[in-house]
Amino acid sequence: MSDPVSSIRNLGPASDAGYARADINSAQELRELGADEAYKRLLAAGTRPHFIGYYALVMGLQGRPWNDCQGREKDDLRARFDALKTAGAAAGTTLSMIDAELDAIGVIKRKA
Repeated sequence: MSDPVSSIRNLGPASDAGYARADINSAQELRELGADEAYKRLLAAGTRPHFIGYYALVMGLQGRPWNDCQGREKDDLRARFDALKTAGAAAGTTLSMIDAELDAIGVIKRKA
């Protein structure tokens, strides 16, 4: 059996459901995707963009506490986060929260 997403540092039990909506079902899969691709998938699945959640993910994948991110590194991550958010909106891949929930139960067709 594979480790849950929440086994990664900084990601709690509620993360498992959010990542599952993005079709990311294990810590190994999340590590293989990397922070940026995984976050793109979260946004496309309807997760609201949240900078702290993004950089906590990045830090967690590095085995670091979320609050270890400071200074220039944090500024650089903010630029990456903003680019991911903008790209998702421009591509029209972000689902509304209701669409994401309906998609999760198979009621609507997933938007590519």
